[in-house]
Amino acid sequence: MSKKIAVLLANGFEEVEGLAVVDVLRRAGFVCDMVGVESEIVQGSHGIRIFADKLLQDVVADTYDMVVLPGGLPGADTLRDTEAVVAWVQEFAAREDKFVAAICAAPQVLAKAGVATGKRVTSYPGANFQAMFQDAEYVDDNTMTEDGVIVSGNMITSRGPGTTLPFAYRLVEMLGGPAETLREAMQYNALKASVRAH
Repeated sequence: MSKKIAVLLANGFEEVEGLAVVDVLRRAGFVCDMVGVESEIVQGSHGIRIFADKLLQDVVADTYDMVVLPGGLPGADTLRDTEAVVAWVQEFAAREDKFVAAICAAPQVLAKAGVATGKRVTSYPGANFQAMFQDAEYVDDNTMTEDGVIVSGNMITSRGPGTTLPFAYRLVEMLGGPAETLREAMQYNALKASVRAH
């Protein structure tokens, strides 16, 4: 059975982080639902409106294998302040057969849910975000991986819009999908090779 992912979208979400992730996960052959947290029509932080596939109130968390939280403000703040989203994160983080992924400003939801303790995590750079993770091993610019993505158990976090593609490919990997095929087909590997050559 194909893996199923919910990308939770609140008004003010970062479009690149939300939509590029959906695109890559669907290219990988997974079922990926754009789930509107507040409404069916969701407006991103740069004014792009999307029509959500489903509403949070109408879906059952347990039917998904992964929950993805894009950043962007005030979208990430809304995710953090929505009890149902925090409950999803707590449920997924506690299970070995589920994954929780958050990028940019959205890892604050992990801090609010109390699931980052003892984990390696990252987020958009800034002392205000880093301060939320006193009980976690926070990965900053000095200790960051080459692709800007941190995996700790069943939790995946990343830095921001520029790290969205490697973040999305890592999600595909974690779900057992064809990440390397996508890196090749989407010219990601060629770009990296070109950068290294120069």
